[in-house]
Amino acid sequence: MRSDLLSGLRPSILLTLLFAALLGIVYPLVLTGAGQLLFPAQANGSLVRDAAGKLRGSMLLGQSFAGARYFQGRPSAAGNGYDPLASSGSNFGPASKKLIDRVTADQKRLGADAPADLLLASGSGLDPEISPAAARFQVARVAKARGIAPDRVAALVDANVQGPLLGLIGEPRVNVLALNLALDGQASAR
Repeated sequence: MRSDLLSGLRPSILLTLLFAALLGIVYPLVLTGAGQLLFPAQANGSLVRDAAGKLRGSMLLGQSFAGARYFQGRPSAAGNGYDPLASSGSNFGPASKKLIDRVTADQKRLGADAPADLLLASGSGLDPEISPAAARFQVARVAKARGIAPDRVAALVDANVQGPLLGLIGEPRVNVLALNLALDGQASAR
């Protein structure tokens, strides 16, 4: 009886160890290596550096931009704002007093015709992109704060509009970090 148990247990233990090594070590190493070889920028977080090599952010994560000189992204409900360790929505429903108060205050600050993505946080609280309408809505403010002609800022917005993925998936969008870096680059080129 004992030898039957051991003879039945041995293959189970060996297969468990084999698959643990294969799926827990070999497979992740192969995928990590393939990612580093084929898509190094994406595999390392799509990090963006300025001309001096200083890390400015990631194309995949929204971040806060202070001041009227910059385009603003969606409001963030992640921690104290744009905290990737606290990624989440606010979970406030449409009848939530806190949500209504925040949106009402933002609408008063931005104007009654502000696009929805400048008033409402995303599900993750970390969206790096806004709609082209939300970017165009901010053109006059940014142009005035920088002393640049609004048509130049609008042209920069249009140059940074990304179409739907593969022409089918999603909506046109503008990456706020890329737009603000292009704006800074244009200012330094003058």
